[in-house]
Amino acid sequence: MTTNKTVRIGGASAFIFDTSVSTPQLVEKGDLDYLVYDYLAEVTMSILTYAKARNPERGYATKFVEVDMRDNLREIASRGIKVIANAGGVNCRACRDALLAVAGEEGVDIKVAVVEGDDLTARSGEFKKRGVREMFSGAPWPEGVGSIDAYLGARPIAEALGMGADVVITGRVVDSALVLGPLLHEFGWADEDYDLLSAGSLAGHIIECGAQATGGLHTDWERVPDWAHIGYPVIECHTDGSFVVSKPPDTGGLVTPATVAEQLHYELGDPQAYFLPDVTCDFTEVGIEQTGDHEVRVSGAVGRPPTDTYKVCVVYHDGYRSVGLMPVIGIDAARKAERQARAVLERTREIFREKGLGDYTAASIEPLGAEASYGANSRARHTREVACVIAVSHPQPEALEIFARELSPPVISMSPGSTGWIGGMARAVPILKLFSFLIPKEEVPVTVTLGPETRQVHVSTVGGFDPAAIVRPKVPEVDAVRGETVAVPLVRLAWGRSGDKGDSFNIGVIARRPEYLPYIRAALTEESVKSYFAHVFEGARNPRVERFDLPALHSLNFVLHESLGGGGMASLRTDPLGKGMAQQLLDFPVPVPAALAQKEGLTSSG
Repeated sequence: MTTNKTVRIGGASAFIFDTSVSTPQLVEKGDLDYLVYDYLAEVTMSILTYAKARNPERGYATKFVEVDMRDNLREIASRGIKVIANAGGVNCRACRDALLAVAGEEGVDIKVAVVEGDDLTARSGEFKKRGVREMFSGAPWPEGVGSIDAYLGARPIAEALGMGADVVITGRVVDSALVLGPLLHEFGWADEDYDLLSAGSLAGHIIECGAQATGGLHTDWERVPDWAHIGYPVIECHTDGSFVVSKPPDTGGLVTPATVAEQLHYELGDPQAYFLPDVTCDFTEVGIEQTGDHEVRVSGAVGRPPTDTYKVCVVYHDGYRSVGLMPVIGIDAARKAERQARAVLERTREIFREKGLGDYTAASIEPLGAEASYGANSRARHTREVACVIAVSHPQPEALEIFARELSPPVISMSPGSTGWIGGMARAVPILKLFSFLIPKEEVPVTVTLGPETRQVHVSTVGGFDPAAIVRPKVPEVDAVRGETVAVPLVRLAWGRSGDKGDSFNIGVIARRPEYLPYIRAALTEESVKSYFAHVFEGARNPRVERFDLPALHSLNFVLHESLGGGGMASLRTDPLGKGMAQQLLDFPVPVPAALAQKEGLTSSG
């Protein structure tokens, strides 16, 4: 194992539509060894699958080639920066060929490797015959399958770098592998170095969402300067697994323990069983400390053996959906908008019956501006201006054409103050749903191709994760708060971050001070959080909330199962990815001793 060495990695992309200014900023100011791009999400795989169906030469992140690389490739090459990107989507070779064509046009000589093996689409019939069922719901194999992709790990990326690649293009790998791969290559970490693999995976998790680690989406958003020029994250990684998070000099944003801790909690499930292909991570002992201006040191990740399986994501077509948006102005705007939307649904259902089209499979009405997404917690039911979202789904696009046509008449025949549907006529778009299952690693051969050479990658297929090895942190129970108390909004006691996990979402709650945590924990039980978010569980078959403790970070992590109306591109809600859920919970009233509240200024209006 290499010692006394550091590796600097910049995170330039959080998703397929991230900004074009991150790459030149990191290349020119980041002093980088590696530049990584994370373009893929489950929703993105759905988009790319259907892009390839329309054009066999597509199915990859075109922005990677035509913007991020074309505009910066000469400077990247001149500085000797290596690039790792999951831009291949469902068509890695087309992505490679397009990049090599751009490199030729720019007069840059680069070696581009592709990692393959994640695409299992050709095996759909096999999986159906085997009776594969969805790992969470138990549902049978779906019809209308578009793509099947296994989440690969970091070892193939390390192999590609060892072959001499300047750019490594992958399809579906776990996001953190984009960082762990270079660290395996540079530091020589072995498959059994579980603590180091967990640490490297945490480094990848921190920067996989770009500026979310450097002040983006921060609870204390008013403290974050210069959003227009926000700095993208740079991590300096060390052989012992510790790393320092920073950002390029003279950029906006903020790097503090709070911003980094928020990102650590993003899309987190069980913090002691964060499953990845290379390692099972335990983040409950992670420490985060400020070491300089916009510099934060992270250490303490623990690793356990991985499982012997890969998670596989299936994208399948399940009907169509359509969305209309109409502003309504005036007294009782929300009630008017809701009545109007219900009338549209009633009218169109009658037309469907006459034509034998059947009912909607789902319908949703949300008057934005009336805090519809808050359910019973709304405080704005008497607003005088809303934009009413009416979203519907149906097996047949013909029915949604009728729906789109009937959105216009209410402007002259129903609610006063209706101004017209925004965005032109609504249209039917495919509903793409997710189906997940596990497959033995030994059934998924993985290769790396660089030029004329293709290598089979040796990936450890031995699983050794034992749930019994997890020892839950001992957290002292808090007695009922005695004496006089006052209710304080959670936001004055904690930071929060939320994100989606399929049809579920998580909320991380990080105490601003350790002494606040007992009161937060006493108030935010699994039962109280489930009650507060009762509205998000509509249609759930087994709604439940789990709470996990992360003592070293003075934080809690909540996972709300079956809470996003299908999630991703299947949901009809305005927040299908759970982005706003932490913001909702931060209003939760937490009883604290009156003396503490007065001492800390927790009840002030500022």
